[in-house]
Amino acid sequence: MNVSTSTLSLTVADVDASREFLTTHLGYQVAMAADGFASLTREDAAVDIVLLGRGTEVLPPEQRDQQAAGLILAFTVTDLAAEEARLRAAGAPITMPLREEPWGERLFQLTDPNGVVVQLVEWVTPGTSETPDTDDARTEQEEAPAVHVISPSDETVTVSPNATMTGLAAPSRGSAELSTWTVEMAAGATGPEHTISREQVWTVTAGSLEVTCDGRTEKVAAGQTVVLPPDLVRRVHAPEAAEAHVAMRADAHATVPGTEGTRTLPWAE
Repeated sequence: MNVSTSTLSLTVADVDASREFLTTHLGYQVAMAADGFASLTREDAAVDIVLLGRGTEVLPPEQRDQQAAGLILAFTVTDLAAEEARLRAAGAPITMPLREEPWGERLFQLTDPNGVVVQLVEWVTPGTSETPDTDDARTEQEEAPAVHVISPSDETVTVSPNATMTGLAAPSRGSAELSTWTVEMAAGATGPEHTISREQVWTVTAGSLEVTCDGRTEKVAAGQTVVLPPDLVRRVHAPEAAEAHVAMRADAHATVPGTEGTRTLPWAE
């Protein structure tokens, strides 16, 4: 068998959204397109991608209602840190921050509007600047601060119809693993139903909150903490003006029942 090209076919709910994501952030070009269909390509070693709308009659009946899930589209690139900085500056949905594994793999992940996970990877070899074990590395470690102090600022504030979130620790603000933020809710405010892919820890610092998770409602008063498990539908209501401090792993994403795809939390990136 002689393979001349490789193509990955993805069935998605919104072809236009994935096409826009891939052309805007990952340099793909549209080779062909029609209603519910797009063929994308790049002028390098990247795999070609075909996007098919869910329900299209091009697919066998048993495949028409399926969609891309549980897969990772991985690209090995050069200068991974520069790519991460470029995508973050462009507002791309980075859902797992840059990290390095013990076996020498450096990577970060994005998630497109249809929930397709894209992973950018760079492999570290002994002796490179990425894994220094020289005097230069020791000097850098000595110069690096032992702690990183983060102050709230107007740039990290997100105002929604139901709450105001102020980002504190996050990958973009010095944290490698965790994101933390504060939440302020007016009396009577109720957030939307949603799920989060990682455990969250809420500590109420003023007022009280009513937290409904998996059909069970708990009242959490000032000074109390509630732990919300991942992937369970939850809703937060403020019977009185309230404030809370929230912590979770930095690679989490949110989903809203009845909608397609996942969402990032901009105050936690």
